[in-house]
Amino acid sequence: MVPHFPGADPRKRASIQRDDSTGTSATPRPRSRTRPQARQTVVAACCLVLSLSAGVLAAVPSAQADPPDPAQKKKELDAQLGKSKAELAEASDQLGKSVTAYTKADAKLKVVQTRYAAAQGRLAAAKAADLVAAGKLARAERALRQAVADVEAGQRALAEKRALAGRAVRSAYQQQNSLVGLSIALQGASPADVATGIQVQRNVFGIQSNAITNLNNAQAQLASRQVKVAAAEQSAEAARAESAKTVKEVTELTRQVAADKAEAEAVTKEKLVLYKRAEREKIAEQTQYNALLAERNRVEQLLIARARAEKAAAERRRAAREKAERDKARREGRPPRPVPNDPEDNGGRLSRPIDSYITSPFGMRFHPILHYWKLHDGTDFGGACGTPIRAAASGRVTDKYYNGGYGNRLFISHGVIGGSSVTTVYNHLSRYKARVGERVTRGEIIGYVGTTGYSTGCHLHFMVYQDGRVVNPMKWL
Repeated sequence: MVPHFPGADPRKRASIQRDDSTGTSATPRPRSRTRPQARQTVVAACCLVLSLSAGVLAAVPSAQADPPDPAQKKKELDAQLGKSKAELAEASDQLGKSVTAYTKADAKLKVVQTRYAAAQGRLAAAKAADLVAAGKLARAERALRQAVADVEAGQRALAEKRALAGRAVRSAYQQQNSLVGLSIALQGASPADVATGIQVQRNVFGIQSNAITNLNNAQAQLASRQVKVAAAEQSAEAARAESAKTVKEVTELTRQVAADKAEAEAVTKEKLVLYKRAEREKIAEQTQYNALLAERNRVEQLLIARARAEKAAAERRRAAREKAERDKARREGRPPRPVPNDPEDNGGRLSRPIDSYITSPFGMRFHPILHYWKLHDGTDFGGACGTPIRAAASGRVTDKYYNGGYGNRLFISHGVIGGSSVTTVYNHLSRYKARVGERVTRGEIIGYVGTTGYSTGCHLHFMVYQDGRVVNPMKWL
């Protein structure tokens, strides 16, 4: 049998976390085939910070255009964020948290940007309305001043016409009496003189009538101008109210735009910090995966050599049994009988190491953050920490050690089963019960479920090596 091979350096045990390529937590998590856009570039984030500092976070829509709806945008981003969270099921807890935080910051920034752009649009519209209101107010005030001036001119004209009419009335009153005609007759005037006097009297009466008419017209014009003044005052008051309203709205929106811009700048800085943190976690995840891959390759090389030795030993045992049967048949004078299977064949199947449900099957997975396919090299069984783990078949414990990714590991060689060398491996154990070199039987307790190594929860990561190559355990169960 191939000698024992060493595990990971014990001094580095606590510094390495678990990779999902070797198992997941006991609680099933939702998965999605879509790929999140979690990877961004630091250059892009820095450019965004600079653009915010320059005040060009988003284009200002025209006053006539309808601004975007921040509430609807937030709903869309929340839906995308939910998908991204589901896709992080294949990543480690810390990396998943970092990327989720970054994704939240990115979604929040987009909401703030949308709100900022909408506020700018409303501000532009309010400024345009303010200009219109200011124009209306200026025209209303000019019309009011003109109306007041017209009233003042009308009042002066009315006063003049009143004075003129008064003089005409006084003159007519003084001349319109019975003594006028009598005076003309007593003076012995000729008929022509009498006629002239009567015409003069008529002219005086005409002047009186014209003066009264002019006075009435002036009064009517003044009344009309006073009505215009009242209308102009009402229009000016409405314009003042509208102008005050737009000024207040512009002031409020200016404050809102400044607040949204400041928030966007703060979120952008936070996003950059979270991005760098996520990048560090991604590098750690990649490093851990590379370490696990190296561990798996190392084990495979050793188990391939062990498989060859075990199959050769099994072949020698079979050849020995066949020779013994031929010798016995010759002595007994009969044909040789079929040679029975090797006692270590274990019946051709394996038993489940724990009676539990599968939380993560064997197979290729697309890493939602690192963006490549990787092998989940075992079957995960859910189970509380401390749950007994049983040998899947009879065999010999060949190795047990701690690895930063797989945690506490235990190897059992089951010899040749169905023509293949089979080794089972039990990972993330909390503690061992079997010892290296010990012979165990099918169903015997060999250890207990744990969450050691790169693990996010109590579970058993069960692996099967066939002829030294890792295969789907369900093929043998």
